[in-house]
Amino acid sequence: MILAGDVGGTKVDLALYSFEHGRLHHCREERFPAREYKGLEAIVEKFLCGSDNRDVTAACFGVPGPVRGGRLKLTNLPWILDSRELSRELKIENLFLINDLEANGYGIAELSSNQIFELSQGDPSAVGNRGLVSAGTGLGEATLVWNGKIHIPMASEGGHSDFSARNELEIELLRYLQRTLNGRVSFERVVSGMGLRNIYTFLRDEKGMEEPAWLKEKMLHEDPNALIGELGEAGKVELCAKTLEMFASAYGAEAGNLALKVLSVGGMYLGGGIAPKLLKKMTDGAFMKAFTDKGRLSDLLIRMPVRIILESRCALMGAAAYAEARAAALTGESIRAASL
Repeated sequence: MILAGDVGGTKVDLALYSFEHGRLHHCREERFPAREYKGLEAIVEKFLCGSDNRDVTAACFGVPGPVRGGRLKLTNLPWILDSRELSRELKIENLFLINDLEANGYGIAELSSNQIFELSQGDPSAVGNRGLVSAGTGLGEATLVWNGKIHIPMASEGGHSDFSARNELEIELLRYLQRTLNGRVSFERVVSGMGLRNIYTFLRDEKGMEEPAWLKEKMLHEDPNALIGELGEAGKVELCAKTLEMFASAYGAEAGNLALKVLSVGGMYLGGGIAPKLLKKMTDGAFMKAFTDKGRLSDLLIRMPVRIILESRCALMGAAAYAEARAAALTGESIRAASL
């Protein structure tokens, strides 16, 4: 049995996987509110309560941030994670920590065709590096390097690079955010869940777009991002529709930036929770127009396949696949191979 985890700033998803005919088989999953626990160990122990830890032959946790020497200090939680300490305390010999976007990258190879939405076909026969941009609570980015046989995910913190405005309206947005944030503005401040709210408040407060009284009231009691997405896609509130337009365009521009930097001729993948929930907006042309608007190199991006990951467990699947592969390399025994 493989234990996989997806650790976020507010929640921790844990799952158990086995292998059937060489493919991952999802056995059990549970989500925990992270701030209610002192550390990851307590969450894992609760999840495995009543089961025999000896059944877990390997574990891997995707975590937000750079992992150095198997160690990470989380920014949104007062936790310090160390793979050696976790391995000892949980009595799981083969235990690994990797960046959460790295886990997503490993998960792509485990997906079936119905778990991916093709936004742009591009040249499906092209082989080479891939890019991964995930807009959710934050903005994650990774490269999947093609080594001639397989894609090897490499984590980055590219979502924290400087936001680059492309037109007069985005220049105004940049200046507004510089004032409200008291300084530097990263792409994550625009292309993420917080980005949706930042764009919304900019259009409302700086550009004077009307926020209906009934919507203002709803915003106090319901998920603002869900409301912006639902009302914007339905075209019921101009403020929400314009927010989505600016968001999708900025998302496409940054995905195109990554595509240029890593030459992702093998495809650009969009992960995270936002794109699957905004498929209507993502397919109306705003994203792809910004993605391919790269001057003399536009033709290069037009030929790149662009795909949206629909499977919410992609990071868990990738963590499980990574754990099995690393454990097999260390022990010489592969659970995946044995299931064939």
